[in-house]
Amino acid sequence: MSNNDILKKLRVALELNNEDIIKILELVNFKVTKSELGSFFRSEDHPNFKPCGDQILRNFLNGLVIFKRGPRVEKLTPPTID
Repeated sequence: MSNNDILKKLRVALELNNEDIIKILELVNFKVTKSELGSFFRSEDHPNFKPCGDQILRNFLNGLVIFKRGPRVEKLTPPTID
């Protein structure tokens, strides 16, 4: 299964549109245009098809975690006295 297939399946399963995906990628400071994003969802035999690289999928997954859970909050633990 290609990265394009994984991205397509996640988009359908999570009911995301292109604007949502762009916002998710912006959460991890990764910029992508609507046309570039659309090229990932085209069929492989289409002339404007573009393979989705590992970096794009990785950033999407990292952004998805922030989108669903919220930003990571570091817990401060009080120092222990020995």
